[in-house]
Amino acid sequence: MRNLILAAATTLFLLGCSDKSELAIDVEPQLVKGKSLQQLSLNDQFDKKQTLSADTKKVIFAFTKDMGHVGNDYLATQDADYLAKRDALFIADVSQAPSLIRSMFVLPGLKDLEHSVMLIMEDSDSAMYKAQTDFEKIMIVDVDTYVITDITYVSTPDELKKAIQ
Repeated sequence: MRNLILAAATTLFLLGCSDKSELAIDVEPQLVKGKSLQQLSLNDQFDKKQTLSADTKKVIFAFTKDMGHVGNDYLATQDADYLAKRDALFIADVSQAPSLIRSMFVLPGLKDLEHSVMLIMEDSDSAMYKAQTDFEKIMIVDVDTYVITDITYVSTPDELKKAIQ
């Protein structure tokens, strides 16, 4: 009986930690020059709804764990209002993290940061922002009154610093 309970508990744990990378979602790309980001609305690490304003000039996307660390590590060395002073937002895609890992480790770690991190939590949201992009790098989206005017990619803290300045 003990082995049966242990097997059931292990199965439930592994299901909670399953990898969702096999899900294929066919969506229209959202990060395209000329497209509006006015409807972009995501919660931050404190579960507070964040949106773009007409003054937002840059939206920084990190779709992978490694690029999220590059972005957060760089931003952690700056003043808490660094992004706000530059009319910029930082968005991290945490949708691929298993829900158990996300709730136990990822979100508590992000709450220690002084800067705001908007979070992509759902696979469907992730798919529409990653579609037709080089999502293995940090994506810098320049916007003018919500409309995407340019997209560049960086992968180092120095490149990120130059792109935000």
